[in-house]
Amino acid sequence: MKRFLPIILVLTLASSASLRAHETAVAMADAANAWLATLTDEQKEQATYKLTDEERVNWHFIPKPFEGEGMRGGLTLKDMEPAQRHLAYALLSTGMSTHGLTTALEIMSLEQVLWELENDPKRNTLMYYVSIFGEPGSENWGWRVEGHHLSLNFTIAGGKVVSGTPNFFASNPGEVLEGPRKGLRVLAHEEDVARDLIKSFSEEQQTKAIVEDEAPRDILTSAETKVESLGDAGVTWKELDKEQKKGLRALINVYVHRLRPEVAKDDLKAIKEAGMENIVFAWAGGLEKGEPHYYRVQGPTFLLEYANTQNNANHVHAVWRDFEGDFGRDLLKEHYQAYHKAE
Repeated sequence: MKRFLPIILVLTLASSASLRAHETAVAMADAANAWLATLTDEQKEQATYKLTDEERVNWHFIPKPFEGEGMRGGLTLKDMEPAQRHLAYALLSTGMSTHGLTTALEIMSLEQVLWELENDPKRNTLMYYVSIFGEPGSENWGWRVEGHHLSLNFTIAGGKVVSGTPNFFASNPGEVLEGPRKGLRVLAHEEDVARDLIKSFSEEQQTKAIVEDEAPRDILTSAETKVESLGDAGVTWKELDKEQKKGLRALINVYVHRLRPEVAKDDLKAIKEAGMENIVFAWAGGLEKGEPHYYRVQGPTFLLEYANTQNNANHVHAVWRDFEGDFGRDLLKEHYQAYHKAE
């Protein structure tokens, strides 16, 4: 953890300055262009795509080959010069809250823990890929930072940030059990806030909320490019008391507030406008820490999905999806239609 603190401090200050000086989309474009300006032609070829390229929706969270068939697209932190790397981190900071940025960097740093445990060369803290889709500063473009257990996707349409999903965080180990970082739980809030909520339920509420006695092995939506509703099984917002509603709202905030405040504010507004009364919470598996478990929170427009079943329930996957808005699909389509109609 200590090795990441200087980076976090610098980027937090840079991000705060951006909040005062720029609109979000402008801050992202400035950071992306500053980074791109330092790249060689060969590096740019790896890092840049058309907005319509299929690579844009080719996301995943598993460890992939570092070369050949199946490798990720983009330019790795490893293949950047130190100054380029810092500018890539600066781009990352424009999309994330302070807590979200810290968490993303901690997820990257866990590759070092896995390398020490497994002595496997596929574990590398710098094998995270940065990709730009379209031209930063234009009306419509996007960017992505992705690697093992991390996928952050941002879309700008009509000069405004319209999407920060799919947004995937994971942690292996969920809790570091030995070594100098013993006790670190990178995604503690995703687990603890949900468990506190389900344990606050009455017996009747738990009976309805627990949809399966055994948790699925992983999130049900995997890395699908487009997701749909997983059904209405579970406890609805309307069936919760005041304190439980506060707990469910806090859980939603854990996911949404990974992103920069301006982006998170718009997302929370969309969730509320779609109807809090339509939100459903479902759980599967055990209720105690260390037992395999799964949960999801689903509304008319969004899905939060979490699984902690692998490695003796010490391996967390937690994703936030938007049914119509992943990769900015809905608003990009709306923008294109309005543009062509005006012509």
